[in-house]
Amino acid sequence: MARSIRNKPGLAIVNQFLISQRPGLWRSTTTRSLETLAFEEVRSSTERPYKFTAFVLHGLLGSARNWRSFSRNLASYLSNSFPSFDWRMVLVDLRNHGRSAEKIESFSPPHDMGSAAKDLADLINTQGWAWPDVILGHSMGGKVALQFTESCARGDYGESAQLPKQLWVLDSVPGIVKAESGGEVEKVLLTLQNLTTPIPSRKWLVDYMIQRGLSKSLSEWIGSNLKRTEHGTWTWVFNLEAAVQMFNSFCDRWDPDMIQKLESLASRRVYESDGKLFVHVLPNAGHWVHVDNPKGLLEIVAPRIATLA
Repeated sequence: MARSIRNKPGLAIVNQFLISQRPGLWRSTTTRSLETLAFEEVRSSTERPYKFTAFVLHGLLGSARNWRSFSRNLASYLSNSFPSFDWRMVLVDLRNHGRSAEKIESFSPPHDMGSAAKDLADLINTQGWAWPDVILGHSMGGKVALQFTESCARGDYGESAQLPKQLWVLDSVPGIVKAESGGEVEKVLLTLQNLTTPIPSRKWLVDYMIQRGLSKSLSEWIGSNLKRTEHGTWTWVFNLEAAVQMFNSFCDRWDPDMIQKLESLASRRVYESDGKLFVHVLPNAGHWVHVDNPKGLLEIVAPRIATLA
């Protein structure tokens, strides 16, 4: 459970769990450091220094670019709410995904949550950054965020490591959960594993996914993770088999007992130094919350992050 995380003296962490439920001038820079994760930065302005940093971690089969629109809207909200404080959004391509998958040899096995979290710490240290104020992780990214925070609290990344002030876990179940063959994510993975590559076109893939029962918005999002090969065909921007290994290391499944436990923890009275847990329910959304209801997600996330200013 996330509440088992121990804070360092004088630090409080706000854990936010979001459960999905069915029925200006912009500067964006892209970087990859040698032997570290690829990432890109989104800021509403470069004319003044940023004061706060938020890491945004995509989910399984996703990439940093999937969260550009949401991150821009979040930065805009925060900038408009507090014009004197600029935010920097760091959108990370986790191992085996996006541009971080271009050099798979840079990331040694095991391909699990512990390794993915350590990649973040290595990126921070390589860049010489301060530790992030906020971490927002979706699905697998939420698991990585939890593991990163727990490792920080244990001192695994050294004495300089600091806990984030807020941790957002979007539709990702804390703890170890067994996969189910009928789950939405499992269905997507099985469909992709049965595909032959190279893929003729993005439209062909979208039609193929829709014919197999996936929604149009989800199919188009999956299609956005294609890149053109030198032969004019298409292939994935992620390493599919390594991504499956990462999924098998965490899995995701909500059940009534888990939701009840989280809601019970959220209702507890705690000392401020112990941090606070909140549970939010996002309506009209499946697992891919930023695709199904990005406006509703922003309305939940942005006001609470703004309290840090």
